[in-house]
Amino acid sequence: MNEVLLTIFRGLVAFLLLLTVTRLVGRKAISQMTFFDFAVAITFGSLTANMAIGGNNSPLTAGIAIVTFGALAIITSVIVLKSRHFRKLVNSEPVIVIAKGELVKENMKKIRLTMEMLNTLLREKNAFNIIDVEYAILENDGKLSVLSKSNKQPVTPADKNIGKPYMGLTVELIIDGAPMYENMRMIGKDEQWIVNELHNMGIQSVKDVFFAAMDSSGKLYISLGITGKEIQGKYGIE
Repeated sequence: MNEVLLTIFRGLVAFLLLLTVTRLVGRKAISQMTFFDFAVAITFGSLTANMAIGGNNSPLTAGIAIVTFGALAIITSVIVLKSRHFRKLVNSEPVIVIAKGELVKENMKKIRLTMEMLNTLLREKNAFNIIDVEYAILENDGKLSVLSKSNKQPVTPADKNIGKPYMGLTVELIIDGAPMYENMRMIGKDEQWIVNELHNMGIQSVKDVFFAAMDSSGKLYISLGITGKEIQGKYGIE
């Protein structure tokens, strides 16, 4: 009887500890989880189960392990927010596998993506004919984003013989106040150009910009981000 009560107590403590730590770490929908997030979640589950069931480790040892791992996960998430290079190291980055209708073989080799796997992912996006795909990007959560060619998009301009402007990818220019120099060079721009554009909009520094991007038509999107403490319920239910 004592063993049953002890198991119930350990399970209760493990559950409350897991609830607290995961709340501190943050939350993501399963569909948005990267491979790193998935590995962290699995490890949390394993540590919690070990604490609840018992095994060779004491509850205190297992609890310390959960708290330590949770603290490391929190520290990692903070660094990920502040450092783009560390973010790429932890979560990798999206990889283009089809660009302007052509397969990017080197990228497919790098991520070990076969044609069979790519075709399966395309069909899941209702792209049954690879000829109709302008861009395909494998996101860091393992999902494929697909941009159809202009004349194959939902409006069906091809059927009505209506011309439609070319639509390519939106290019990220600033993320978290840091200029994306490689992306700027790709579209023939430099930092001075983006600085001038910002000054024209009354923005004094690149560091003040949370996110900036340009679409294929040359339209510039800039967001300074909403700052300050969130008012309860203003941007969603907490």
